[in-house]
Amino acid sequence: MSLLVVGLSHRSAPVSVLERAALSADAQIKLLQDTVAAEPAAEAAVLATCNRIELYADVDKFHAGVAELSTLLAQHSGVGLEELTPYLYVHYEDRAVHHFFSVACGLDSMVVGEGQILGQIKDALATAQELHTAGRLLNDLFQQALRVGKRAHSETGIDRAGQSLVTFGLEQLSSGAPADAWLKGKRALVIGAGSMSSLAAATLARAGVAELVVANRTFDRAERLATLLAEQYGQRPAEPDDVDVLARAVPMESVPDELTRADVVVSCTGATGLVLTADLVAEAVEGRTGAPAVERAADSDSDSGSGSVRSGLPPTSVGSEDGCPLDLSAAQGSAVQGSSGFSVMGEAAVAGMDAATLEQHAAWVDNGTVDRREGRRTPEIDTEAVAALAAAAATLGRVPERRRPEPVAEVPRLLPVLSLLDLAMPRDIDAAVHRLLGVRLVDIESLAEASADAPMAADVDQVRRIVSDEVAAFDAAQRAAHITPTVVALRAMAADVVASEIARLDGRLPGLDDKQRGEITQTVRRVVDKLLHAPTVRVKQLAAEPGGAGYADALRTLFDLDAETVAAVSRADDDSRDHNSAALGGLDFGRENFDSNNFESAENRGRA
Repeated sequence: MSLLVVGLSHRSAPVSVLERAALSADAQIKLLQDTVAAEPAAEAAVLATCNRIELYADVDKFHAGVAELSTLLAQHSGVGLEELTPYLYVHYEDRAVHHFFSVACGLDSMVVGEGQILGQIKDALATAQELHTAGRLLNDLFQQALRVGKRAHSETGIDRAGQSLVTFGLEQLSSGAPADAWLKGKRALVIGAGSMSSLAAATLARAGVAELVVANRTFDRAERLATLLAEQYGQRPAEPDDVDVLARAVPMESVPDELTRADVVVSCTGATGLVLTADLVAEAVEGRTGAPAVERAADSDSDSGSGSVRSGLPPTSVGSEDGCPLDLSAAQGSAVQGSSGFSVMGEAAVAGMDAATLEQHAAWVDNGTVDRREGRRTPEIDTEAVAALAAAAATLGRVPERRRPEPVAEVPRLLPVLSLLDLAMPRDIDAAVHRLLGVRLVDIESLAEASADAPMAADVDQVRRIVSDEVAAFDAAQRAAHITPTVVALRAMAADVVASEIARLDGRLPGLDDKQRGEITQTVRRVVDKLLHAPTVRVKQLAAEPGGAGYADALRTLFDLDAETVAAVSRADDDSRDHNSAALGGLDFGRENFDSNNFESAENRGRA
């Protein structure tokens, strides 16, 4: 059997495909059950996060396994196989182990170095164990991955290369400002009470939000989370660095009301439909501002959250400047100007003048006439530009038709009154919210774009070395473990031989008392132990080396061990993973006896 992983992630598929392929909790359970029921797979586990869906399995055939796992992923995700296939990746044996350890260390995360993935791996293993779809290989793999991830975070500075998706998202909402400073004193609403939502709630509480509201479809879970937050971050004697958070839970029906009070909203639920529609958010903004929420104009800055629009700018005006040589009424509708008004000080106003009129206009400008439009300061006179225009007019007989746009009056941009962070897959918040004035939305898609340019720390190289070392160690341990059932079967056969010979001795020497029989039995066992000790230790060492898989076959051939007996030992070992030993043939020849690091000498056992 060999490890195979088939999956898709933010690195291989667009967010729109990931969103459609997202698996609900029920779909994950059904996928696991169907995978182990399929012919190529003996074990299965699903790692499903907001930006990846991966199916791990222990298979006996590579091509059949890839075909079966791909088909099952398509069936349970609801995305057609032909559409899904271009985005799938496949890793096998050593490469599958290397990929999984890299995932556990945060090297494959959207935010490099984030540690949240370890909790998600732990949950995936717990689900597979609960459903009895994880056997020896996947139990060993997932537990080792958790250890590798913890080692990477404790021995390197990988944490400096990134942070959790929650923190990264909040920093995007704050436009790069420190999230803690931006959040302090704000009112926050968290929708959902799962692992991601709980992490978001704790992050918001640590940042010092003034109020934290948790909403969930199951009110008890929301109440439990709010209670934990209140106990850890709530009201207590004030100290300089203390945060003072008022945490409370509300049912989902209260979300529309809470939106009118919240400054920051984080949503991450398992819902298959939208939790917050554009209309609901627009009503919340109207409830906060007292004015209807309108959509940004097409040419507005979508990222500013303000939606300043050119149509809202005050119109320019030609005014009624006394003594101005321009024919203002004619210029008002001139096609040269291209608009209903212009500044009499600008270049567009004098385009097309003859030299004499231009000189007259320049003299009028020199008298210090001001632009009388309300709130408009007179620009400084560029005498060199006027002289250049005069020279051009003297040569050509008129000012060239060269126009330069005037500076547009700046309108103060509105700060967002509601900041939304959507960490769900599929999305919880309608993407149309992007177009609402006064609203800032950051979702998985925008986070993927922002993280593409995030710098990676030098510690990443060190983590990669750790991953490579751990993959080699895991492979060696698996090769050594592969021969263990053969060694156990060999010792079980030896135990049967000892028992048979002791029984034969009892028949031939019936006068032996218990003490004598015990001494003889112990002596025979010591002889067997001494004969088998060195070969079994050495064969495990050799099997752990690359290319050592053949030693198990050699051992079975040399001692004429029945293949079915060895297979039965493997099944018994998988069924008793929680026990350290298994009594076979009346002798304790458990798994730990064949760990080369735990062997005790035959002499020591003889003295016991």
